[in-house]
Amino acid sequence: MARLGSWLWGQPWLLLVGMATLFGANGIAARLATGEMSPLVLVFLRWCIVCLALMPILSRPQRDEVRWLLRAHRGRLAWMSLLAFAGYNAVFFTAAYHTSAINLTLLQSSIPPFTLLGAALVFGTRVRAPQVLGMLLTFLGVLVVAAKGDLGALSQLRLNASDVSIILVCAGYAAYLLGLRTRPATSALAFFAALAIVSTLWAVPMALYEIATGHAYWPSLKGWLVVLFIAFGPSFAAQVFFLRGVDLIGPGRAGLAPNLVPIAGALGAVLILHEPFTLADGCALVLGIGGVSLAEWSVARALRRERSA
Repeated sequence: MARLGSWLWGQPWLLLVGMATLFGANGIAARLATGEMSPLVLVFLRWCIVCLALMPILSRPQRDEVRWLLRAHRGRLAWMSLLAFAGYNAVFFTAAYHTSAINLTLLQSSIPPFTLLGAALVFGTRVRAPQVLGMLLTFLGVLVVAAKGDLGALSQLRLNASDVSIILVCAGYAAYLLGLRTRPATSALAFFAALAIVSTLWAVPMALYEIATGHAYWPSLKGWLVVLFIAFGPSFAAQVFFLRGVDLIGPGRAGLAPNLVPIAGALGAVLILHEPFTLADGCALVLGIGGVSLAEWSVARALRRERSA
């Protein structure tokens, strides 16, 4: 069992597909949470639970790393946790009350383009044509899912303030991905634990604001079950999987994986919410996997050429 776990820990795309599956389930859980608790209370509880779950499993060296990170890199932790964790979560769960599920699905697909563009502008990373084509294929898969196979329906979409806020936090999440390229050299679990602690601190004033304005309400029994899933699945396991994937293949290549999230969410809706699986869903799945595979293949081929040169 230990050997299997060690092998899986070294397989970047298995980890990233697992991450995408859990992130897709996060959208389903968010829909299940509607009416069961207020959004900012959900953000606060999820990070409190993650921190409580992390503390017993951190080794002594990892706890030392966490303390060092909080002392030496508190500024980096502050902006990364706000952009990718607490702030992103707050906007996502709040926007879900004011914009359509179609728009949420489409807008989250802006993360990989932002990441590729940022990598090119900030780090001078070369973006190859197959990467762009792969990104376009996966985005087309998202469009097929969103439009239920009728791409003409996309002309009816309208952006509102919540849509714009999602686009902004997606750009912020891309900045987080780029920040991982130069993150401190600690274990992925210790770095995530430090981010989780700071995210909890960010979530405190958010929850207090919601309480002060009279919009807060605490979870029902169903709400607590949803919170526990979100905390241990999308918030904990998915983030650790993603950090490990970035460690193995870098943020540019790992940044393609979020393209699979909307498709994973659609499949989850079929399995959990019993929505019908249509031809459009199947086409989107093929486009998404094909797009990521094409982009990954192009980068892997270029790396092999560089090594053989």
